Amino acid sequence: MTGVLYGTGLGPGHPDLMSVRADRLVRGARHVAFFRKAGRAGRARKIVEGMLSAEAIEFPMEYPVTTEIPLTDPRYNEMLSAFYEDVAGRLRALVEGGEDVVVLCEGDPFFYGSFMHLYTRLSGVIPVEVVPAITGMSAAWTASGAPITWGDDILSTVMGTLDEATLTKAMAEADALVVMKIGRNLAKVRRALDASGKADRAVLVQFAAMEGQSITPLCEFDGATLPYFSIILVHGQGRRP
Repeated sequence: MTGVLYGTGLGPGHPDLMSVRADRLVRGARHVAFFRKAGRAGRARKIVEGMLSAEAIEFPMEYPVTTEIPLTDPRYNEMLSAFYEDVAGRLRALVEGGEDVVVLCEGDPFFYGSFMHLYTRLSGVIPVEVVPAITGMSAAWTASGAPITWGDDILSTVMGTLDEATLTKAMAEADALVVMKIGRNLAKVRRALDASGKADRAVLVQFAAMEGQSITPLCEFDGATLPYFSIILVHGQGRRP
């Protein structure tokens, strides 16, 4: 008998926004794995604080690199690939030994999350189940107090890590935008929004559905960088009855 690896979406940050199934899996878990930066508690682990069984065995998976070297440096992919191979092997051994393992995933496991790198290595090798969840961007546009799309609006999700020309083109072609992975790319994102004619409608949401949530018109924000849990929105203005 083998166990099951559960990629468990926790939602955008507040425990009340977890699904019933995710809540049940977390509370009943014997083995709990979660990603985190070295020296940090880990956002996913913080979400489930007070929910784990006293007997739960925790497996923090610590990234070997985050922002210390640029994405374009060949070492970046080499280090992360070796890291994912290592933790996937350790999880596989647990599951093949008959243990169920709950992997805590911020947001939805299949939406720009680290779990997908485990899934591609382990799906078809051991039993893997994915528990979907509310995404961070959904919490962000809900916090903004306005629908993100209307009628036939085209919504695009773009990454601040894209080169400026690609970023500008994607923004210009969409009616509504969700901009993620901004961080140190804020100046580039601002220029792309200006060039696409959408800067005046951009709204910055930080820590959606978490402690410290804030909503600010981007034009009123004067910082040079943004924390990880930041999303810029441009709401659609499409057809309405």
